[in-house]
Amino acid sequence: MGLCVSKKHGKSVKRNRIKRLLREAFRKTEKEINGCFFFILIPRQAEKYSLKAFEKSLFSSFRKEGLLR
Repeated sequence: MGLCVSKKHGKSVKRNRIKRLLREAFRKTEKEINGCFFFILIPRQAEKYSLKAFEKSLFSSFRKEGLLR
């Protein structure tokens, strides 16, 4: 998994928090993925970021692409 969080998201403290949230959300959803894949995650800008929102987004994206068990 690769992460790309640009400076548009804020200063380094905020960008690092976004990366931590994305990593944790990916850890929780990766168990449901069929096979081995490489992912590059690029978050959209938002006022507030949450673990639950990232998990929901990842799960729906994986389901849409047919990667879930």
